Amino acid sequence: MIRFTTAGESHGEALVAIVEGIPAGLIIDIDNINLELARRQKGYGRGKRMSIETDKVKILSGIRRCKSLGSPIAMLIFNKDFKNWADIMLPFSNESSSVPLLSPRPGHADLPGLMKYGLKDFRDILERASARETAARVAAGAVCKDLLREFGISVMSYTSQIGSVAVENVSIEKEKFWDNVESSELRSPDIEADKKMKKLIEVASLKGDTLGGKIIVIAKNVPVGLGSHVQHDLKLDGRLAQALISIQAMKAVEFGDGVKLAELFGSKAHDEIFYDKPKGFYRETNRAGGIEGGMSNGEPIVITCTMKPIPSLVNALNSVNLKTKESAKAETVRSDVCVVPAAGVIAEASVAIELAKALAEKFGGDSIEDIKKRVSDYKERIKSL
Repeated sequence: MIRFTTAGESHGEALVAIVEGIPAGLIIDIDNINLELARRQKGYGRGKRMSIETDKVKILSGIRRCKSLGSPIAMLIFNKDFKNWADIMLPFSNESSSVPLLSPRPGHADLPGLMKYGLKDFRDILERASARETAARVAAGAVCKDLLREFGISVMSYTSQIGSVAVENVSIEKEKFWDNVESSELRSPDIEADKKMKKLIEVASLKGDTLGGKIIVIAKNVPVGLGSHVQHDLKLDGRLAQALISIQAMKAVEFGDGVKLAELFGSKAHDEIFYDKPKGFYRETNRAGGIEGGMSNGEPIVITCTMKPIPSLVNALNSVNLKTKESAKAETVRSDVCVVPAAGVIAEASVAIELAKALAEKFGGDSIEDIKKRVSDYKERIKSL
């Protein structure tokens, strides 16, 4: 079974990601991992920390001569900013010049986390609640992308909206669509919308405010039958939704046409089934977003994720001082204005991890060659239906 865990604080010495269950013999490209980490750091509207950190992964175990061993893969990402926070963040330092943070930020984990764990300084919460943790998640996702690539499965994303500005009339089949996405600072395929989004981000920055938006994640060439209908926790859409909604500031996840389906008659809401001998069963629409009954149906998996504005504001919102119980402005900490483009990269990683899990569960095998044979046999079987 493929699974992963992460550890580390935002301003601690390093982040750690451990990925278990990757089959032996998979070629792991460290350049791919570092590329994904670099993609996560880009984006118009990012804060000053991105000019401090240049994330690079250090492999500690599980890989030899560029191939997975079947044992846990441990990865380390150092926080360069730690040198500026060592006095505050050293695990065994009893003395610190740090002043406790006492005015929690609305919309963040500060207050509920402090109440849950019985702490007195919500820095003890924000350090782990920070989206800095997602760098480790992206590293884990990069390994899973290498696995999916062996089976022709790709996971991509683009920014479809920032604030009130949305892209219009775009087609992922258009020539150079993905090249345009990757060359855009906002990871947007629409040049005109891109300009408007940047202006909106500039306005928010001047006001000490932040912006959210939407991203669309697309997984192609996913084989039919990943996930299962037999138990609630095996349904592929449920697992993908949980993975995506766990990304910091993510507030909604939709598959295919999502909430738009509520407006339609059933006759217009579903994807009719057709058959052609050379290509087998197929659909002419994909309103379901590639998942039916908790299982992949062979169409591209299409997911829209909605992200709220970052809750760390320069122009701080009203809060309460935890010590005096008097009204106070929330603590102001260094933050981004807009992280929607980075969220797309994180969402890709989250989807890749869940698809890799489902692939391994469906086909099993301790080595990459075992899984390849089982996938090939399975595809031959369903061709005969």
